[in-house]
Amino acid sequence: MIEATATARYVRTSAQKAGLVLDLIRGKDVNRALATLKYTRKSVADDIAKVLRSAIANAQNKEGFGGDVDRLFVAACYANQGPSAKRVRPAPMGRAFRVLKRTAHLTVEVAERPEPIVPVAATPTTATAEGEAPKRRARTGAAKKAAAPAKKRVAAKK
Repeated sequence: MIEATATARYVRTSAQKAGLVLDLIRGKDVNRALATLKYTRKSVADDIAKVLRSAIANAQNKEGFGGDVDRLFVAACYANQGPSAKRVRPAPMGRAFRVLKRTAHLTVEVAERPEPIVPVAATPTTATAEGEAPKRRARTGAAKKAAAPAKKRVAAKK
């Protein structure tokens, strides 16, 4: 199974905002994820789509790749917090407020879905040769005695 990763570092957005978009594509096929990102109305969706395309290209260049991009899916995607640039904003009465310009590191991992295992045609081992269903096993004496008091209790409640 092929796995590939792509990371975009120092993307100018907060990790929390990027995480909202990443939650939309986690676990989806790569074509469906790209379509979702195309119509997502968040500016970080373009950056995530770029990272996803890079992860797909990394998977295609790996040795042992089957060649079918349709079998790739988003195995994991997350946004880690990057360094924050500190800026100063003027405030009333000569004071100053600090503004944090946040960055994020976006990581997308794609993997190849394993091919479904098709079982070999099962041979009828429990059925008889004519195709009849097997007969039920007879109850043992202990099982009959345990079932009898339960019937009496049900009859007593009525």
